[in-house]
Amino acid sequence: MSTFYLILISSLGFIMALLTLSLQYKHLLSVLLSLEAATMNLFIMMFSFSNNLVYSGQSSLILITLGACEASLGLAILVIVIRSQGNDYVSSFSMQKC
Repeated sequence: MSTFYLILISSLGFIMALLTLSLQYKHLLSVLLSLEAATMNLFIMMFSFSNNLVYSGQSSLILITLGACEASLGLAILVIVIRSQGNDYVSSFSMQKC
């Protein structure tokens, strides 16, 4: 019964992370933090599913590995953008500059 509550809380957290992503997209750091929160909630949800079913936990480990890679890549992009432009406003990004 406790895994049901864990799944419920993680799905609520995932929905809130997506809501945060859609409402607060002014800075790149807030976008990256909301994506990381969504990834962590998906990891918790998959891990709690693996305890109930005959389901291997290997895919949840792959997801947490990809989440760590996403976080490091996002921070590297954030540092490059701040060094080149001086700010991390999402509205200042333009595809015409590439």
